[in-house]
Amino acid sequence: MKLLIINGPNLNLLGVREPSIYGRVSMEDYLKALSADYPHVEIEYYQSNHEGDIIDRLHESGFDTELAGIILNAGAYTHTSLAIADAIRAIERPVVEVHISNTAAREPERHRSLIAPACRGSIAGFGLDSYRLAIEALL
Repeated sequence: MKLLIINGPNLNLLGVREPSIYGRVSMEDYLKALSADYPHVEIEYYQSNHEGDIIDRLHESGFDTELAGIILNAGAYTHTSLAIADAIRAIERPVVEVHISNTAAREPERHRSLIAPACRGSIAGFGLDSYRLAIEALL
C-alpha cells in the first residue's frame, strides 16, 4: 500500500518553528518513525511553500491507482485556497486533511477550513500524531 503526505507552507520548519505549537520533532524524524510503525505502507512525502506546486502534486498523484490516499496538511492555505479545494474535488484518490495544532482553538481566521468539505475527513490537534491517525483512517 502506498500513501502520500503533502505538507504546505512553513511546514519545512517543523522542529524549529514555534515549538510550543508544533513541537521539536522534525518531519524527517517523524517520517522515520511512521515508516517503522507501518513497514507495510510505502509513505511518500512532499512539501512546498507554493500553492500551485501543491495543486500540481495533487493532480499528478490524484489518479495514481497504486496510491491508496493522500494526507494533506495545507498549512495556512487551508483557510484561503479555493484552488486547493477544487484540486481535491477534481482527483480520484481520497484526501484526509490534517493539522498538528487544534485550529479551532487558535486565531479566528484559522477556524474555517476551505478544504475540509472536499476531503474525506479532517484530523486536528493531536500534534504530529495527527498524521498517524490519518494513516489509520486511510487503512
